[in-house]
Amino acid sequence: MRPGRLNGQDKVHAMKIISPFVILLALWLILFLSPSSAEPLISISPDETSPSISKSDEAVPISEAAVSPELSTLEESMQTIADPLEPINRVFFRINDRLYFRVFKPVAKGYKAIVPEQGRVGVRNFFSNLTTPVRLVNCLLQAKFKGAGNEVARFLLNSTFGIAGFLDLAKRDLNVEKQDRDFGQTLGVWGLGPAFYIEWPVLGPSSLRDTLGYVGDIPFDPRTYLLIHIPIADMSLWSLEKVNETSLTTGEYESLIKAALDPYIAVREAYYQYRENKIRKK
Repeated sequence: MRPGRLNGQDKVHAMKIISPFVILLALWLILFLSPSSAEPLISISPDETSPSISKSDEAVPISEAAVSPELSTLEESMQTIADPLEPINRVFFRINDRLYFRVFKPVAKGYKAIVPEQGRVGVRNFFSNLTTPVRLVNCLLQAKFKGAGNEVARFLLNSTFGIAGFLDLAKRDLNVEKQDRDFGQTLGVWGLGPAFYIEWPVLGPSSLRDTLGYVGDIPFDPRTYLLIHIPIADMSLWSLEKVNETSLTTGEYESLIKAALDPYIAVREAYYQYRENKIRKK
């Protein structure tokens, strides 16, 4: 090996060393860029939010003792996320919209015709089980120690008796639910705001905070190391997960944009409310 050049293993070690400093720098950026409260751009009614957001994710009233439910609902509906990058975000939104209708949805439709629902749910369970380390670490960072214990128990049971996670026996037989936690949510729990909205090509809706959170989760995602050693395998897994998930959620995106005067704003606000509700969720 030439002096001064790093092999694959050295690159992995370098990434592990550098990533904490990148995250720390990102935290400082958010602290300075996050507004204390975003200025309302447009209000949306609860009916315009994504159908994938369950009732358990509804916003918590500001003060149940001092504010009436009607006033609380109105105040929450006026909350929104800053969007200084709206022109370019709209361009990427149109690209993602076309990718969905012209690529992902047609492929998912054919995939759905071949693979029965039980098999597709099993694939979803497999990927969920694979990313257990991400949820486990974020449970610990959020001081959710019971949730961390549940994640360990789920991983051990589902990885063995659940056939590598294809069967979610922990939920089915023991009612042990998955802890849906990520580093973007952790940053929010720590008090950091979303800063502003970002629409990423292919990846879709995000914010500055959640983008940094996505990067922060990378070292704990087993697929990261598969990407380093076998890039084609990682891309294949990503494509399978994307198509499989689309086959299980087809119709939700269509329902959201069909009822909206401006589909871009509807998606942006639904995403913002969904992420904020996840942060408030105890």
